[in-house]
Amino acid sequence: MSLAGETLFAHDYRALVIGAGGAIGQAFVQALQADPRCVCVLALARAAGTGFDLRDECAIAQAAAAAAPQGPWHCIVDATGALTLDGHGPEKSLAALQPDVLASQFAINAIGPLLVLRHFAPLLATGACIYAKLSARVGSISDNRKGGWYGYRGSKAALNMYLQTAAIELQRKNPELRVVALQPGTVRSELSRPFTHGTTPTLSPAESVAGMLEALRNLAPQAGAHFVDYRGQAIPW
Repeated sequence: MSLAGETLFAHDYRALVIGAGGAIGQAFVQALQADPRCVCVLALARAAGTGFDLRDECAIAQAAAAAAPQGPWHCIVDATGALTLDGHGPEKSLAALQPDVLASQFAINAIGPLLVLRHFAPLLATGACIYAKLSARVGSISDNRKGGWYGYRGSKAALNMYLQTAAIELQRKNPELRVVALQPGTVRSELSRPFTHGTTPTLSPAESVAGMLEALRNLAPQAGAHFVDYRGQAIPW
């Protein structure tokens, strides 16, 4: 899927998609490959047998080292994340909390992505570039009006703080870097299927990614990170 005739950058660029085995990750790879300005798309997926694992920093470091020779990268998209872990879905109440499940949520949705950022950020190009990470609207503290989903909400809120903190640090060296927390909308996928109903508006992965790429294209550099949805609308932290 193309960007309606638009391209992510005005110059040739190289893109890396982490978590390319998921529905949204695959759609990112396909959309970027369709961009005539994108001269290289590298897809990194755990299912590809690379040994990549968000809970294993050594594996993350090895994946970054393997990607380095094909860089530098102008756009890195981290499309990793999980809503249900080891059969445990979002908690609806305090009574449902399990410490080990909470720890797993933070390991997959916050700590692992921060380590990915740590090892992959040095591969970014100088000048205009993007580091985008899938987040979630439920990670917004200001927007929380329903409660529940403790582990997922908390881990995404932590992720957003990590992205903001890293953006401040990384932009000291490259003010043109855009660090972006992306909300993809409710996408038809294995992740969302148990939590959507007939009345829930949903997007195809391609529709979601087309919107997110359009949002990325229109974001101006700013101090700190952006938090936007697939329509390009800002989400309160």
